[in-house]
Amino acid sequence: RHALETLQQMFAPFRLPEELKITVKECGELNAWYSRETGKPVLTLCYDLLQHFWQALPKDPTPAGITRTDAAAGQFFWLATHEMGHALFDFYHVPILGHQEDAADNVAAYIMLQFGKERARRLIGGAAWQFKEYISDYRTKPQVKLQLGAFASNHGQPEERFYNLMCMAYGADPATFGDLTQDGYLPPARAPTCNYEYHTFVYAFHREITPHI
Repeated sequence: RHALETLQQMFAPFRLPEELKITVKECGELNAWYSRETGKPVLTLCYDLLQHFWQALPKDPTPAGITRTDAAAGQFFWLATHEMGHALFDFYHVPILGHQEDAADNVAAYIMLQFGKERARRLIGGAAWQFKEYISDYRTKPQVKLQLGAFASNHGQPEERFYNLMCMAYGADPATFGDLTQDGYLPPARAPTCNYEYHTFVYAFHREITPHI
């Protein structure tokens, strides 16, 4: 499917001060990361994590209309663009107030929302598929028990990342993503602030990153 070439095209508008290498390899763990190796910037995607995504793809379209292809593409581009967010923060010396992982999630959501309403809907829905096991029974089992140590991670909990993704999408386009509130995927207590949250991020993105496009 030329996935890496597609990433190259997606990221081509960014004027990077140095070459960024994107590599895919077997890591022995479910992971992906951005780092500098001997001073050179490298974005690494693990086959292990991609295989994990692949094994959990829906066999048939979901009630929301998400297909197997949508889930594969959405999760892959969400993963890669999240790590690209870290790279952009490094390249452009973007100041981060708060958790960098949350900021990278927002970069991924924002970029995926820029490809037109229909494609954005499919990509965001596909990206959300990775959180299905955490929110699949949200109506019947609204309470979640976690060990306290889980909150020590620099990444937000999967449920939190899911709701942040839904909020970004709804805040960007309430018409295209309006059913998120109707179907209960975005709690009524959160939905009214999503437009503000989205435009707060857009302001920061345009201030710190857009000048490099």
